Amino acid sequence: MNSNDPLLRQNTGPGHILVIDDNKMMRLLLARGLEQQGHTVVMAENGRRGLELLRAQSFDIVLLDIEMPEMNGYQVLEAIANDLKLREIPVIMTSSLDEINGVARCIEMGAEDYLFKPLNPILLRARIVSSLEKKRLRDQQRQMIRRFATSEVADELLAKGFSLGGQVIEATVMFSDVRSFTTLTESHPASEIIELLNNYYSLMFEAINGQGGVVNQIIGDGIMALFGAPTPLPEAPKAAVRASLEMVEMIDLFNQQQAVLGGIQIKIGVGIATGQVVAGYTGTMQRATYTCIGDTVNLAARLESYTKTLLKPILIEENTRQAIGDMVEVIDHGPAELKGKTRTVNVYSVPVGQTARS
Repeated sequence: MNSNDPLLRQNTGPGHILVIDDNKMMRLLLARGLEQQGHTVVMAENGRRGLELLRAQSFDIVLLDIEMPEMNGYQVLEAIANDLKLREIPVIMTSSLDEINGVARCIEMGAEDYLFKPLNPILLRARIVSSLEKKRLRDQQRQMIRRFATSEVADELLAKGFSLGGQVIEATVMFSDVRSFTTLTESHPASEIIELLNNYYSLMFEAINGQGGVVNQIIGDGIMALFGAPTPLPEAPKAAVRASLEMVEMIDLFNQQQAVLGGIQIKIGVGIATGQVVAGYTGTMQRATYTCIGDTVNLAARLESYTKTLLKPILIEENTRQAIGDMVEVIDHGPAELKGKTRTVNVYSVPVGQTARS
C-alpha cells in the first residue's frame, strides 16, 4: 500500500510514526513497510531514546516494543501517560509475549492497541489507520477547546478532564463595565456599537491577560476576570490592580483617538475583591462554563457598581488593600453600605495615572 491507498485517503493521510524497538532487524522491516504505505518513520533503539525523540518532535503514532533493555515498554508507556504533552499520542504495543496479562496491563496503562509478533501486515495497517483517525479527532477536540475557552481553562480541561463541581480557593475577582452603555446603544447604530465593543474587549483583554488574569465572562459591556483561578497566580491582588490601572490608561488613550476620529468615547468602572471563592464548572453535562461563585465575587460586582456613586473608576476592598501594601497610593472612603451586603464594607479607590511600584 502507498500514499494513494484509498483507505489512507479516506481517513487521515500518511502519519509521522515513531518505532521503538531494540531489535534492529525488526525496526528496519517495520520502517520499510510503513514507509511503503506513505508514512514518515523515525526509529529509536531503546525506550530512553524513544522518549527523547517524543519530547523533541511531533508524532502521530508510537509503535512500542515491550521487551527492551535499559527502559522497557511498560516504563515508556507510563512516562507517556504521565506527560500532558504526550498522553494523547496513540501507542500500539508490540511483543512476542503471548500472554493476556501483558495485554491487559498495557491497555490499563493507556495503550491504544496490542499486537503480537510477528506482526500481521494487514492487521498492522488497519490499526495504524484507525489510530491516525483517533489522533486526528483528538487534535480537533483540543483545537476546539482552545478556541472556545481561555488557555488556562483549556489546559485544566485537557489535564484533568471535565466534571461539574468546584473547589474552594483564594483568588482575586474583577468586574468592569462601560458607563452609560444603555444610553450609548440607544443613540448610535448597532454596527458602531459592535465595533466599539470589539475594540473595548481587545484593549481590556490585553491588560488583563498581560497581568496573568483570565477573562471568565462577557455579558454585554461587562467583563468578569479572575486572578488566581483556574491556575494559581502569585500576588494575584497586585496583578489585578496593575491590570485595572492599565485598563483605565488604555481607555484614556482610546478616547484620545476617538476624539480625533469623531467616534464614541467611553468611561469604565472597575471593582476588585479578594478572598475565598468556589471555582469550577457549573451548568449541566451538556452545557457548562468555568466560573467562580461566592461572597468575594458578589463583592467585586457591588464595588464595580459603586464606582458610579463615588465617581471613582477603580474601587477595592480591605483584603485587596492589605494584599497590595504600598504598591500604589489609595484613598480610604471608609465603610459603605453596598447593595445586597448586610454589613458595611471598607472601600478604597485607586487613583489613576500612577505607576505601580514593584
